[in-house]
Amino acid sequence: MKLRRALATAVAAAVTTPVVLLSAAPAFADDKPAAQTQNQKAQKDQKDQKPTIEQLKLAVAAAQKAYDDSVVAVDAAMKAVEAVLSDTHPLAVAAAEARKAAEAAATAKTEADKAVVDAQAKLDAAVTDEEKAEAQKALDEATTAAATAAAAKTAADTKAAEAGKARDDARVAAGRELHLAQEAKEKAGKDLDAAKKALADAEAEEGEEGEEGEDCVPEPKFTTVVQGLPEKVVGGTTVDFTLRVKNGTSKPMAEVYPYAAVHAFDTKGLKELDSYLDLEWSTAANPAWEDVDPEMGLFVGSLKAKSSVDVKLRLKVDAKIPAGQGAAFVAGNYVNEDDSCGGTPDVDYYEFEILTKGSNPGKVDDAKGQQGDSNTPTPQGGSSSTSVNGGSESSGSLATTGSSSVMPKVALAGGVALVLGAGAVVVARRRKAGADA
Repeated sequence: MKLRRALATAVAAAVTTPVVLLSAAPAFADDKPAAQTQNQKAQKDQKDQKPTIEQLKLAVAAAQKAYDDSVVAVDAAMKAVEAVLSDTHPLAVAAAEARKAAEAAATAKTEADKAVVDAQAKLDAAVTDEEKAEAQKALDEATTAAATAAAAKTAADTKAAEAGKARDDARVAAGRELHLAQEAKEKAGKDLDAAKKALADAEAEEGEEGEEGEDCVPEPKFTTVVQGLPEKVVGGTTVDFTLRVKNGTSKPMAEVYPYAAVHAFDTKGLKELDSYLDLEWSTAANPAWEDVDPEMGLFVGSLKAKSSVDVKLRLKVDAKIPAGQGAAFVAGNYVNEDDSCGGTPDVDYYEFEILTKGSNPGKVDDAKGQQGDSNTPTPQGGSSSTSVNGGSESSGSLATTGSSSVMPKVALAGGVALVLGAGAVVVARRRKAGADA
């Protein structure tokens, strides 16, 4: 498969096949084997197909409609919140009336209690038997009235509390619906942007292929391997590891662009945690730490035949990050002076578990690499052996804990698409610069 076509295919497929990707997200350890097998087959079948320009246009139209619908939903949810917060809302009116009734009942009880005290005072002051009998009767009537007032106050207080709770519950529910609608709108907006970008990239690639006629090629002897990344990371810590970039061919590479990116989701696979992660890089030639730009990749200069270079990577994990699952994705491309180009055949990924701040990870092994296009997790935590950049086989980064089946597949696909997309952008820019020179 030609590398540049593979790049566009992976990016487009990640955008235009949400049903395939989301059907396994999150794919937890208790998934049934049959469901996993069907999903793996669906992903493989989809990978073998390259979306056409027309299909990508349809994807943009569908994403646009989903976004427009989300805007309408947010507007409706906002109006619902405004309505339930209004003093004229039926629940608010009922709560206000119940509160007034409770206040009136409280006043009535206070007056009844005072009548009991007054009647007792008259009884105490009575002298004759006739006065005492009359005062006792008044006291008995006042006591009965006070008991009735107390019961009425209790009932009114209960009704007021229930009415207030009904009003407050409705307001909380409306607020929750608004929040969900806003989240859905934000996601729909991102999906729309991704669909538009996939279409633009595909159209640009189609134009480049017509102009250039020459494609980059996969190079199995060009490898990118992560070393020292632990399989568990804890919030509030910093992790240092290495990306070794090796030119195992017999020819030098003029310009080498390795790529690295990290992606993470919470344990349910619903919330993206990328904002809690900060990935930096440096090399011996450029020791200052710099933020990794997933859209640009890393530039390490030329690489002689049968040689390698180490890129230092530093992952900063925010102390507020929730528990989840993450992965580091690596790949690489190169461009030569004669305009020939190529790259690693696959995007490899290294899964790691995310623990909250203060957790004790215990003894932690290094994460093991797996190929982004051949991940085949087996039921209850197993993972089939995969070759990492042409190296020795491993059983998956977390085969004993089941994390291969915990990593949301949509996150996996997103990471692969991002790294591949970065490669396509850099190669295209480099070749365009050469053509304009």
